[in-house]
Amino acid sequence: MEKFKDKKMPFAKPVLGLAAYSGTGKTTLLVKLLPLMKLQGLRVAMVKHTHHDFDIDKPGKDSFELRKAGADQVLLASDKRYALLTEYEKPYEADINTLIEKLDLENLDLVMVEGFRHLPFPKIELHRPVMAKPLLFKEDKSIIAVASDGDIETGELPLLNLNAPEEIAGFINRWLDNQTGHGIEQCA
Repeated sequence: MEKFKDKKMPFAKPVLGLAAYSGTGKTTLLVKLLPLMKLQGLRVAMVKHTHHDFDIDKPGKDSFELRKAGADQVLLASDKRYALLTEYEKPYEADINTLIEKLDLENLDLVMVEGFRHLPFPKIELHRPVMAKPLLFKEDKSIIAVASDGDIETGELPLLNLNAPEEIAGFINRWLDNQTGHGIEQCA
């Protein structure tokens, strides 16, 4: 944690990622962590990278038809949420800074990132020895802790129990407090 304490973060809000190989359980862990953070009053945004073509809209819906008819951007809005769909003429890989800037940062305390593991921003590595994959922290100096379901050597990095989301949430709380002075209260 200390290696990021005095460094100016390149983002307007604290950003923390989960770095792991596919199948390690990033989403599974996040589904357990997010309610813990929400209970403590922490406002969290998620940025998730995918290598797959995806569409959150459905054929037959007005927004789908408008987009397919040629709208480059469609903003769907209700009294509960809004979503902005942007079409790119050519394949375009948005960088993480651009994606984070699209978030409503005024109403967030933390941006969690799933994916983008090769970029230099603070991350917790998830590691399962049974998968026989190499440890990422040995090559990635932006990893601030390792969460594992096995007993592994992490050097000076904290080793967290991958199966104890309360412990990981507590670590995130302390890290966030270290970044902003506004961690979440009473989280493990």
